[in-house]
Amino acid sequence: MDGIALERHVRAPASRVFAVVSNHERMPEWFPAHEVVRRRSGSPHPDGVGAVRVVRGSGLAVEETVTAFEQGSRLAWALVAGAPLRSARSDVRLSASGEGTRVRWSVEFETSVLGTSWLARRLLARILSRALDGLAKRCEAR
Repeated sequence: MDGIALERHVRAPASRVFAVVSNHERMPEWFPAHEVVRRRSGSPHPDGVGAVRVVRGSGLAVEETVTAFEQGSRLAWALVAGAPLRSARSDVRLSASGEGTRVRWSVEFETSVLGTSWLARRLLARILSRALDGLAKRCEAR
């Protein structure tokens, strides 16, 4: 497994950041995707553990399953299908930081083609950076 992690400080409480990050259908408001559709509801919240979502954008339709939903502090999911990766797991963790929230987004992955991890890291860094910028802008504007 290879991986990448990025962190960002958001000037908003963790409860607000989590409410934005965990609302699948509203992800395109801050994440670089055209559409996100929940295919199956999870527990204890519709976007919680076991929820299946499809994220469409840039010519891909990626299916993911939520694996962790800890109100106000953590959301994690695993790739099911659709990405040019053998496997991937994402984990977003929130913690209080001064007058806001520290957001740490990590992704562990295996590439399908030997020797392409560097490219996957580069692309994921670009996507996560744009997503964290969008998340901060969305949460701080409320």
